[in-house]
Amino acid sequence: MALQGPIPVSFHQVFPHGCFIVGEVEQVKDFDASSKGRTVYAKDKNTGELVWQVAVMDADPTVKAGQKTVAVKILSPTQPVVPAALPGVPFVPVEFDGMTATAYVGQNTGRLAWSIRATAMRPLRSAAAPAKAAAGKDVAA
Repeated sequence: MALQGPIPVSFHQVFPHGCFIVGEVEQVKDFDASSKGRTVYAKDKNTGELVWQVAVMDADPTVKAGQKTVAVKILSPTQPVVPAALPGVPFVPVEFDGMTATAYVGQNTGRLAWSIRATAMRPLRSAAAPAKAAAGKDVAA
């Protein structure tokens, strides 16, 4: 099969209605390399970049409540900075660049799941951007 490894995807394919930060940006621990009293942090196998993780809420109104929160891993040499909150909005809307999706089978569920990675996090460009970017393109379900 020609399709191997992470699949490049656009932000608007993954989050056609946008997404909001609902957690802190945390460095991902490498549990296999860590030992008692010695924490080792994960690095991407292909790029060697540090791996950071942030929880986001999918703004798609059709997504079930239990599936709305998604972890996005960000590959970056330094901790990504959460953009400033918008006035009057309780959650911070963000967009991601350099996104990839990797399919895997969930150990607990036996169901298909996706690992989402990005190379950068940035403030939302505009409220109209998702509609313009998604127009004429297939959107991943």
